Amino acid sequence: MENFNFYSPTEFVFGKGREMECGALVKKYGGTKVLIHYGSGSVVRSGLLDRVKKSLGEAGVAYVELGGVVPNPRDTKIYEGIELCRKEGVDFILSVGGGSCIDSSKGIAIGVPYDGDFWDFYTRKAEVTTALPIGTVLTIAAAGSEGSPGSVVTKEEGMLKRDVGSDLIRPRFSILNPELTCTLPAYQTACGATDIMAHVFERYFTNTKEVEITDRLCEAVLMTMIKETPRVIAEPSNYEARANIMWAGTVAHNDIVGVGRSQDWNSHMIEHELSGLYDCAHGAGLAVVMPSWMEYVMNHDVMRFAQMAVRVWGCEMNFENPEATAKEGINCFRKFLKSIGMPINFAELGAKEEDIPYLVETLGVGDGVRGGFMELRAEDVTNILKIAVDAKVR
Repeated sequence: MENFNFYSPTEFVFGKGREMECGALVKKYGGTKVLIHYGSGSVVRSGLLDRVKKSLGEAGVAYVELGGVVPNPRDTKIYEGIELCRKEGVDFILSVGGGSCIDSSKGIAIGVPYDGDFWDFYTRKAEVTTALPIGTVLTIAAAGSEGSPGSVVTKEEGMLKRDVGSDLIRPRFSILNPELTCTLPAYQTACGATDIMAHVFERYFTNTKEVEITDRLCEAVLMTMIKETPRVIAEPSNYEARANIMWAGTVAHNDIVGVGRSQDWNSHMIEHELSGLYDCAHGAGLAVVMPSWMEYVMNHDVMRFAQMAVRVWGCEMNFENPEATAKEGINCFRKFLKSIGMPINFAELGAKEEDIPYLVETLGVGDGVRGGFMELRAEDVTNILKIAVDAKVR
């Protein structure tokens, strides 16, 4: 195990009806005037937005609103939010929604006190040194942004999807009420589950040795998702299953399962180009990319993939041919994704094989390499995407 620092300062407020505490929490963390940032009309129709406003009002916290966040959140909405916050003297951002809304809120939070273009942070031209505090009321279990230091945003010009990371944009508090996820369509639920599993796999496939504790934590989260995802698709109002998934989403990405080990993230970086170009759901893109990445890099450490097959999917270990066990585990993953309604190849996602050169170019691999579990050059990314073109369950 490697040396590590683990910093997770977010206060998680979990359970039924906890959104009614957001006003007191904003006040606790110093907010006096809040931007309520949300997405489409679902938070309005469900009455959640009204409950949030009521809670803020009872706490004596003033607020302004900015809705309209879309999946794969856009830079244009963030510019709008920055301007509104400056005009209104906002000192706290409250995100009411899923990962896209939280990521957009984080972009606003770092943009308001910055003299330049907030996009500088996402292109590594500037480093985050200050940010407005953020709180969240989570409505989708997926991205883990409610407990992470990351934000991913799409620039409309060129549809470039880029990320930034800083502990300064970890939410001060996150309210997690599993009831708020019960009305999600099955497809969104499955996309979220896929993203959660991908966050774990990006940490599970490591070159660091002797990390049994985090291996077992990763495996526990993955097995929870394998059990609970079909349950909530069959029974959308199953609170206990929703609760397990919601907490799994947070644990998967606040890095408790990733400390002390090298991590990968190449599947996420490759997928960002797919959802940037096609505007597909992030989880759907990951369902296509991640098993294809697994196939391509498997022989880098075949025993780790065989371990995943045995411990996570219950495959029988073939000691004479561990490669066969590893392949069986990857196939089990792809079969599971298909069973919950996820696409597993380009055609099902709506992607085009002829776009592969563009996807590789915009990823920016060039002649260099991307670190992680296995270094990838442009040729490697091309080959991974070619596997994804015709991928199928065997």
